[in-house]
Amino acid sequence: MPILVQHRQIVLPGQLLAEGKDVEVKAQHTIYRVGDKYYSSVIGLADIQEGKKLSVIALEGFYFPKVDDIVIGMIVDTGLTSWTVDIRSPYLAILHASDVLNKPFNPLKDNLRRHLDIGDLVLSKISQFDRTRNPVLTVKGKGLGKITKGVIVEIVPSRVPRVIGRRGSMINMVKEETKCQITIGLNGRIWIIGPTPVHEEVAVLAIKKIERETHTSGLTDRVKMFIREELRKRGLTK
Repeated sequence: MPILVQHRQIVLPGQLLAEGKDVEVKAQHTIYRVGDKYYSSVIGLADIQEGKKLSVIALEGFYFPKVDDIVIGMIVDTGLTSWTVDIRSPYLAILHASDVLNKPFNPLKDNLRRHLDIGDLVLSKISQFDRTRNPVLTVKGKGLGKITKGVIVEIVPSRVPRVIGRRGSMINMVKEETKCQITIGLNGRIWIIGPTPVHEEVAVLAIKKIERETHTSGLTDRVKMFIREELRKRGLTK
């Protein structure tokens, strides 16, 4: 058997994962090759599909931008014609004024901070990125734009897939149990709007529990019971 680790096994940087020519590597950025041997470059979970398709899901690290990803960015600077946005990546992103304003824009007369100021959060989509320049964001699209209500919780970006779950199973359960609207930025910022601040608080606690216990099995059922108990303790359910 060319693969030397088990599915869902925690692996460490430099750990030998597989050897031979029959291994199909799916995640080039978390695995490196020396000759015919494959090693993990990160702390993560081994993911094995069909007995020979190997990848490692990183448990730590920055968000790496991809075109069409939905992200939640924070405004960190303003220029004459654009905002600089922190998307929890090694790259700062750019949001152009022409993308945000629905009117002719004159940089000599219009102060961008009247529309988005430093510290503001925006739900946006990555419209351009090719590694040679900073990502460009857009807020043109349904639901995109400045975030004005609810709460934001941050998690390690690499754990976002576990929060989402297979075919959305985990996050849909959290939404149903907490009665909250939840929007996930793939950069690890998650926007929660609940019927009350207490519902939002419980949703945050549930998401942080998922983040902490990413590598464990039976997590969906445990999180569901956790939510119900937290709601009961706060007098929201019997």
